[in-house]
Amino acid sequence: MKILFATSNENKVAEASMLLVESGHVVEQLLVGGVPLKFDEPKELGIKAVARSKMSQALFLLAQEGIKEVAVMVEDSGVFLDAFDEWPGSESADVEAEIGLEGVLSLLEGEMSRGAEYRAVALVSDGNSTWSAEGICRGIIAESAKGEGGFGYDPIFIPDEGDGRTFGEWEEGKYTGITHRAKAMNSLVELLKAPSR
Repeated sequence: MKILFATSNENKVAEASMLLVESGHVVEQLLVGGVPLKFDEPKELGIKAVARSKMSQALFLLAQEGIKEVAVMVEDSGVFLDAFDEWPGSESADVEAEIGLEGVLSLLEGEMSRGAEYRAVALVSDGNSTWSAEGICRGIIAESAKGEGGFGYDPIFIPDEGDGRTFGEWEEGKYTGITHRAKAMNSLVELLKAPSR
């Protein structure tokens, strides 16, 4: 199946492509006029609602553009800090842009819990059926940012399934199987293999 991933993040497209290609799926970035889609995101409702909203918008656009015989993929993810209730969650990118990773680290100084998790929600739809999967990667927030790899909160996130380094310190691609997004994508692969598909 050809899947168009509605995202502006090429790193996400590359990761999804690598994970889904072995199951016979081709993943490409969804571009309209050479430009990724811009979404209206109801961030106050959480990552699941954001993903569902993105899917509705993407399917509407495909219908408008007359694009057929493809499936569309959307994903939303965020970092959730144990010290705060469901935060920053769907607002992770906004928080990083506003206060930076150093600002996030400063919020956790002292006795604050450093536990955290990345969560992802991924949806695939062919216009008739929609498949949904979630992935979680537990870890802790480091005392300081380390590494230049990855993106977002990767330089301050140490995964429980790792070797004590932040995702930012891992060589590109080495951590793919344990990320929140990889877990969601791998679940999607299993769903898409189901006999009804």
